[in-house]
Amino acid sequence: MSRLDIEDLGISFGGIKAVDGVTFSAGAGEVTSIIGPNGAGKTTLFNLVSGVYTADTGRVGIDGTDVTGKPPHLLARAGMARTFQNLQVFPQMTALDNVMTGCHMIERSNLLADLLGLPSSRRETAKSREAAREALRRAGLEKLAERPASELSYGQLKRLEIARALVTGCDILLLDEPAAGCNAVETREVDDLIHGIAQEGKAVVLIEHDMRLVMRISSHIVVLDQGRKIAEGRPDQIRNNPDVIAAYLGAHGAAEAEAANA
Repeated sequence: MSRLDIEDLGISFGGIKAVDGVTFSAGAGEVTSIIGPNGAGKTTLFNLVSGVYTADTGRVGIDGTDVTGKPPHLLARAGMARTFQNLQVFPQMTALDNVMTGCHMIERSNLLADLLGLPSSRRETAKSREAAREALRRAGLEKLAERPASELSYGQLKRLEIARALVTGCDILLLDEPAAGCNAVETREVDDLIHGIAQEGKAVVLIEHDMRLVMRISSHIVVLDQGRKIAEGRPDQIRNNPDVIAAYLGAHGAAEAEAANA
């Protein structure tokens, strides 16, 4: 179980501060949601945390260890995994094989053993296959393991990406709009999956525009606007925060958020 700490994180592009001094923490067993209007800096923040971008200022810590500026593969070994806003799957590969692509982080056999088909390599592949099947089961996709990804629905593909992140054995999971484009039923399935992952003791941090989902599953919410944090707190605190309503929720969004709590 790990804790993610973000301290005074910032980055500028061409003199424009895309993320400006953002600080928050995400604890094990919690769902921390990052919300805000388009262009608020949410995905840029994720890119900083996950090592895609290098921060100009600030610090990223995992359980007190400074991991600022480390590349994604080293962050993965430190227990962090991430999904992206746009689907990144291999359509012609089976659901099982798609998830197995995430196993390279936990496999121990070397390239020579793989090329020669040594027993150690075969054992490692069998272990990865079993781990991938378990990740699919947790995502509710075990019956679709042998189906090509091209035959899965959009919502199923969203859960497939989460399964691929889970197979790494991560303790910190970053989800970039996991319910975007999903219908109501698919959103509820993603909702249940995220809730279950947090209950397992993982720290889940997500970007999401679906306020019903955010208010249902979040332990803590951080609100960004123009790269800066303008509010954070429990869902009930954010729902009624006048700055958040003015910058992002508006009257309609506030009503939607309130309805999610009804």
